[in-house]
Amino acid sequence: MATVSSLSAGDAAAAAGEWDELRKEARRLEGDLDVRLSSYAKLGGYSDPRIPTSESHWKSVEMEIETLLERLIDVNEEMSRCASAATTPASSVAQKLTRHRDILHEFTQEFKRTRGNIMTMREHAELLTSVRNDINEYKTSSSMQSAPNLLRERAAIHGSITQIDEVTDQAEAMRGVLAAQRSTFGEIQGKVKQLSDRFPVIRNLLGTIKRKKSKDTLVLSAVIAVCTLFLILYWISK
Repeated sequence: MATVSSLSAGDAAAAAGEWDELRKEARRLEGDLDVRLSSYAKLGGYSDPRIPTSESHWKSVEMEIETLLERLIDVNEEMSRCASAATTPASSVAQKLTRHRDILHEFTQEFKRTRGNIMTMREHAELLTSVRNDINEYKTSSSMQSAPNLLRERAAIHGSITQIDEVTDQAEAMRGVLAAQRSTFGEIQGKVKQLSDRFPVIRNLLGTIKRKKSKDTLVLSAVIAVCTLFLILYWISK
């Protein structure tokens, strides 16, 4: 029994030492990532997209961050295995492990968000460069007076495409809502039909409601037609 206890104590000490080393490595990687992400965020924070950072520089920083994130993921997994291997893991160990995972998640999300901003900035810069090249080519082949019209047309086309995308998204969302409502109304109609088949009084009441609805529809149609005719006459008389 004494031998088993000494082995258990030795294993626990080894596990504790490995845990401490892994935590030191995780904190070091987190510190390096914080510095790299700050530098990386500055690359995407230029207000003037006509002054882009060199591609080799931001690509180098991006690769460094990806390498650090992969290493931090491995260290977190090793810490998780170390914590699960302990015979009686303390709650503080679980809390520290959760905190390291949260930090990893925050760094990953920040990296993705900053990379998206940089890509948008560079696309904007490339678009402006393309526009300037088109203007220069147009100047060599025709007068400079038509260049503003070309820019306005490009901007109008871009705005139209954006509006079409928004309308399409809204239409897709509306179609989903209408499909759900149609299914709900179908179920309700089926239940009401079952009740009407069982109770003649309810069927007669539904018939009365249907006739009144048809009458209201006719009245509403007549009012709309009169209003439309009035508006047409008024517009003609102006």
